[in-house]
Amino acid sequence: MHYSVDVAHDHQPRRVGRAQIEKGVAHVPPGEGARTLWVFGELLIHKIPSQKTGGAYSLFEVITYPRSGRQPHVHHREDESYYVLEGEYEFLVDGQTLKARPGSLLYVAKGTLHVHKGVGEGVSRMLMTQTPGGLYEHFFEEVGKPADGDRGPLVLEDQPDMANIVTIAAQYGIEIPPPIAEETGLRNATKTS
Repeated sequence: MHYSVDVAHDHQPRRVGRAQIEKGVAHVPPGEGARTLWVFGELLIHKIPSQKTGGAYSLFEVITYPRSGRQPHVHHREDESYYVLEGEYEFLVDGQTLKARPGSLLYVAKGTLHVHKGVGEGVSRMLMTQTPGGLYEHFFEEVGKPADGDRGPLVLEDQPDMANIVTIAAQYGIEIPPPIAEETGLRNATKTS
């Protein structure tokens, strides 16, 4: 047998951190994933969790409705890449606006302020990776809502406690700039008063 086949055959998963690390082949059929969550108005299908890649990366399919997307933020621990599958996105990266259509690839290095939103007429889709994997996917699990039944998008303005989300983000090395967080928090406080 070939060396790599022998190694793969004898491979045993190892436990690291929150979940068991596995390596090998993963096949994820269309529309399926390890978990599907609504996060800030977007549907995230967790295609490849980091424990399937030995922690190297995680991969999500992101479905974005028109004019929805995330708030400006900075990852301090991982790089992020986006590959647009359909629709149109607008990215703001370090003050520069970039339009991204199907086939566009955008790489954002850690430490870079960035945000995206869907700007096309219909639903947009893209693949998003974080390298290394782990932290950002756990953040999504904490702040997202399971995509089950009739539950729809939970947009940023509908978040019950933005200050708590900013705190949770910081635990995962994600910074939401204070002016954005404060403005959103004030808007939510005004809505509930």
